[in-house]
This record gives sequence, structure tokens and C-alpha cells, in this order.
Amino acid sequence: MASRTYGQYCGLTRAVELVGERWALLIIRDLLVGPRRYTDLNQGLARIPTNILSARLKELQEAGIVRRVPLLNCGLVYELTPYGRELEPIVLALGRWGFQAMGAPKEGDVVTPDSLTMALRTAFRTDAAEPGDYELHVGDVALRATVRDGELRVAQLAPPAPPASGERPAGEPDVVIAAGPGIREVISGEIGPRCAIEDGIVHVIAGDAAMLERFAATFHIEPALASR
Repeated sequence: MASRTYGQYCGLTRAVELVGERWALLIIRDLLVGPRRYTDLNQGLARIPTNILSARLKELQEAGIVRRVPLLNCGLVYELTPYGRELEPIVLALGRWGFQAMGAPKEGDVVTPDSLTMALRTAFRTDAAEPGDYELHVGDVALRATVRDGELRVAQLAPPAPPASGERPAGEPDVVIAAGPGIREVISGEIGPRCAIEDGIVHVIAGDAAMLERFAATFHIEPALASR
């Protein structure tokens, strides 16, 4: 299936041949959030050429990583197979590793609902998780992250709307947070929640501002590269 081979008999080599082509892991990242139509994937990966998206999906299907199935009210969608879902801990680990080298966003960089969903899942610390219900707005993306019994559930609010309007899951969140890319500094611990509010990096729109401390403890990735 792979468009290129490395000529080595090795599990890592085979893994790279299967998912190492450009855009492949980002397609898998978005499918880890849930099944997606072709148009959903195309919109979520706005810079991917349509011929490359089609080629990657075909390759991933041939490899048994992705399959195309009917979904009620959605028509045909792409979803990960059980074999494909085995990539989840690998994708999360790569996300944690890459997070440490992100720095400030480059011009034109965007946050998508699926990328932010996976960012929260990447940063989630089960060892420090306490119950909490957070509504997070980053640019035009809005999510509801609920922590119960040490488990995280993330719901994408569609269509994204300011906290004062739009549909939300039942019940009010403990806190409604609005932020830009600077939320990364809170998750990394580079800036404390109180200072983030004072500096205008994070805005608490509604609810208990003290819950931002719990958010920062629950979603955290140590910046191991800070000393480089």
C-alpha cells in the first residue's frame, strides 16, 4: 500500500510506511475524535489538496486502518478500524512530545475543533483530575470538557457561539473560559492561572474563576524543552 518503502525488515519501518506520509497522522488524529465525512475532513484540514486527501484515505483503507461505513443521517463516513484505534496512545504521546516545542503560533496557523479536542485529551492528567465542567472558547472553536470519575469527555459545541447564546449540553458549566493561543502557556505552566487572567491571556466569561486553577492542574504538559 505504501507509496515508498525503506527496504528494512523492521516494525518501525513498516509503521512509517503505513502512516508516515504527509497528512496521514492528522487524518488519523481527526478520526480519533469520531467518524467524519470526506467534506468534514477536508474542512478540518483546510490546506490539504483534495487529491492528497483522497489518496491518503485510499492508502489508509488499503492498510486496514480506516474504513468507510454508512452512518445514520450522515451518509457514508470514514472511521478508524480497531487496528487504527490502536494508534490512539501513540498519537497522544506524539502530541505531548510536539507540544513541548510548539512555541508561539506562526502566521496563518489555526485551531480546529478536532485539533483542540485532541489537545485536551493529550494534556489530560488522570492522576490530577478532579471533577469539573469547563466550557472553553479558543477563537471560533468552542468545546465542553467534562471530567467525572477520572475520565474526560469532550463535546464540540456546534455551531460555535459566544457564551451568551447558542446551544449547549444540558446544565451549566462550572466556568466558561475564552482564550487565544496563550492557553498553551497555562497548560504548560509557563504562566499561572491568576496571572493569565490579569494579563488578559485568559478571560473568565462566566462561572467560578477559581476553577481555572483546577483546569490548569487537570490539563498540563510539562515544558521539558524549556532548558534547551
